[in-house]
Amino acid sequence: MHYERYEITPGDTAMVYEFVSQGPKGDVKKVIIYSPTNIPNFFNLGFGDKNDLTGQPDDQVVTNNGDSIKVMATVASTLLSFTEEFPGAMIFATGSTKSRTRLYRIGISNNLETIRLDFLVYGFVDDGWEEFAANTEYKAFLVIRKKRL
Repeated sequence: MHYERYEITPGDTAMVYEFVSQGPKGDVKKVIIYSPTNIPNFFNLGFGDKNDLTGQPDDQVVTNNGDSIKVMATVASTLLSFTEEFPGAMIFATGSTKSRTRLYRIGISNNLETIRLDFLVYGFVDDGWEEFAANTEYKAFLVIRKKRL
């Protein structure tokens, strides 16, 4: 993916990243958090406007800052540094709404060839996980970094 991205500020661990979206709505703090789950090496990718009180992402806010492609490219870029620190991690992601999940699917579909250079990508359908196929409706996504030789 050769899209413009925002400068990322890593948190204290490789599990948290922050950046600032800039556009007509002003500067909006964003946060990306990779949260461990009950399943070993299985992480949830949480992303949204940063709640200044909790530090957590608010994924219900619609920022409309005119920079969704740049924001998605920025979030996607953190997968590389996260998986450098956590090789073998499986990263689960879904949108907070059906339309956001669709937006993520379109972003993956449009960049699938490039993404597959470094990652295995799966989509969740009614009966389970399958290898990601462009333009197929999925409820969630799973990304795993390929092993480096």
